[in-house]
Amino acid sequence: MATILQKSTTERYEARRREFLVRALAGGLLAAGVPGSAGAQVLGRVPKALPPGSIYDVSGAVSVNGKSLARDTLIGPNDTIETGKNARIVFVVGTDAFLLHGGGKLELKGSGTLAATMRLATGALLSVFGKGQRTVYGPTSTIGIRGTGLYLEAEADRTYVCTCYGDTEIAAIDDPKISERVVSMHHDAPRYVLAKPDKGRRIIPAGFKNHTDLELMLIESLVGRTPPFSLFDEGYAGPRRY
Repeated sequence: MATILQKSTTERYEARRREFLVRALAGGLLAAGVPGSAGAQVLGRVPKALPPGSIYDVSGAVSVNGKSLARDTLIGPNDTIETGKNARIVFVVGTDAFLLHGGGKLELKGSGTLAATMRLATGALLSVFGKGQRTVYGPTSTIGIRGTGLYLEAEADRTYVCTCYGDTEIAAIDDPKISERVVSMHHDAPRYVLAKPDKGRRIIPAGFKNHTDLELMLIESLVGRTPPFSLFDEGYAGPRRY
């Protein structure tokens, strides 16, 4: 019975997530093509470039630096963001945008409006980055990035890393000599970075999972950019091989 209940809860969360994304992007796309259209009113706000620190969407229990969100909360480059089970937050820091899923803990470090380093301790994170170098840490991985779309899932014994597009240098967190450069156009080379070797390897191929092109379109729009692919080329969530 517990298994059935858990599956039902997860399915409901995924359904809400997809509905949110479809409605958000529909509003933005319709409004872009038809001034004053009803699509712009779907969520009451069209996805568009936001000031640094802005929060676009929150669902469920979310805290910043251990305090629950208030109406005027801004997120800075040295904050820690945590999400409860089945929660979600979409926000902007500098020229970067993030979607942190439920059960997540993300620690930011930087100065001014820029978070130069990010550490995903738990949960799943989709992020898009502007120009300049950034470093993202998972439990088992270090990822050096530059102008990239990136999806991570943190587990105790491995980190899932998808370079959605762009150029990354993926390394084992405890041994930087174990590394792989990934240049991706559209989810071309997902990887697991393992805590312990599997047949002598610490970085191994993985499948595409748990993030979508709609999500990438949404968060890129919040920093005034678009992904380097068309949403309508193929299926809503699937990777396209070039």
